Amino acid sequence: MNYWLLKTEPGTFSWSDLERDKKAVWDGVRNFQARSNMKAMKKGDWAFIYHTGEEKSVVGIAEVTREFYPEPKAPDWVAVDLKPVKKLKLPVALSTIKADKLLASMVLVKVARLSVQPVRKEEFDRILERSEK
Repeated sequence: MNYWLLKTEPGTFSWSDLERDKKAVWDGVRNFQARSNMKAMKKGDWAFIYHTGEEKSVVGIAEVTREFYPEPKAPDWVAVDLKPVKKLKLPVALSTIKADKLLASMVLVKVARLSVQPVRKEEFDRILERSEK
């Protein structure tokens, strides 16, 4: 299993929207590196949902239910399908991630603007641990 982090503006599409809808097409990504990351996603992979804007926090976990396919209205770009797994007990703020020595080398910290990014297993586990405290 691989792990990912997907950034979204909660006013556009939030964790609550994903929970309500029970599934989502993750599309609209217009960055070549992010597109490459989406192409690497496999069915069953887990992804953190990260709210941008004022919140700047990891808020939930989604599962990839369909691997990449061309966006119908923009076939040069790709989409993946997701379903919610669980909401984190507590959101994990970017400030908490930056302050944690085990998370300091995350892509989220190093390449903050990338909307779809890999997460190492140990980083994923550490964020889950932090969400319990």
